[in-house]
Amino acid sequence: MNRDLTAHDWIVAGGWLIAGLVATVLLRFLLRWLGKHATRTRWSGDDVLVDALRALVPVAAIAGGVAAAAAALPLTGRVNHTVNQVLTVLVMLAATITVARVLAGLVRAVTQSRSGVAGSASIFVNITRVVVLAIGCLVVLQTLGISIAPLLTALGVGGLAVALALQDTLANLFAGIHILASKTIQPGDYIRLTSGEEGYVVDINWRNTVVRNLSNNLVIIPNAQLSSTNMTNYSRPEQEMTLMVQVGVAYDSDLEHVERVTSEVVTEVMTEIEGAMPEHEPAIRFHTFGDSRISFTVILGVGEFSDQYRIKHEFIKRLHKRYRVEGIRIPSPARTVALQQNGVAIPPQRDGSLSLP
Repeated sequence: MNRDLTAHDWIVAGGWLIAGLVATVLLRFLLRWLGKHATRTRWSGDDVLVDALRALVPVAAIAGGVAAAAAALPLTGRVNHTVNQVLTVLVMLAATITVARVLAGLVRAVTQSRSGVAGSASIFVNITRVVVLAIGCLVVLQTLGISIAPLLTALGVGGLAVALALQDTLANLFAGIHILASKTIQPGDYIRLTSGEEGYVVDINWRNTVVRNLSNNLVIIPNAQLSSTNMTNYSRPEQEMTLMVQVGVAYDSDLEHVERVTSEVVTEVMTEIEGAMPEHEPAIRFHTFGDSRISFTVILGVGEFSDQYRIKHEFIKRLHKRYRVEGIRIPSPARTVALQQNGVAIPPQRDGSLSLP
């Protein structure tokens, strides 16, 4: 301190502090106004940017007011340097957190737009956040005069030991990155593993893939296991799929009549049931002379995997009702057994039973 503090010094310093607080309040109101306008735009990046600035701007305004107040006071060089260094570190930490929020939000927006679902692939978000925070901490240490070269060397040597100790964790991490990078699975896809697990992919994080089955329970699958097993993705290359229903009619049926009636029922279901594909062309294929029926396959179009149960339910009900109206018989399985005794055939009774002498 070169001279004693005066009332004028306190007034000027207090004025700068008040100015910093006023600027903080005004900037918060400005950011709130910008946030309301950002929600009205179609691009989600402006929402992320405004939300992240809410953490940086107040800190920067207050730090600026404190720095100006400290400059107005007759402080010694050492104290002034310490105050400036503390304020610089605070602003850099706030800036690091802001950049981490912005980049993580942008990564989340990109993953959501590419997958087209509400869920997000949090593995990329977490990696982005950790990398930015680590770089920011290193810059802060360098600003404080702490050499980061020995730290980086120690991290390099210790990283090898950590990698050996966390082989399973790292295997799941890189497996998750590979799954998302290859785009074989995205959040929102319906998958089925050869081990029996199936459901909608909710999220792919740094260790596990979370799957929600149709009973609304969550199945947790390690990424390494998911990448090494055989599975079927019912949402790729497209969500629309075909559903095959097996039907059989009696041998005395008019197959042309059967085909026409079945086509009408298919068209009715495709246009009236939610999840069906109205543009789907009815496909009916006779294929087998069975023991008691002529079997054929009806091919229906569904919008996604879970729609098949509702569509099959409605189709079977309506087809059974229509067959009864049209007089088309769906026979139950039956076999004709011929018995002989001493080379003489035994005729069946009227009720179908056999009478042995």
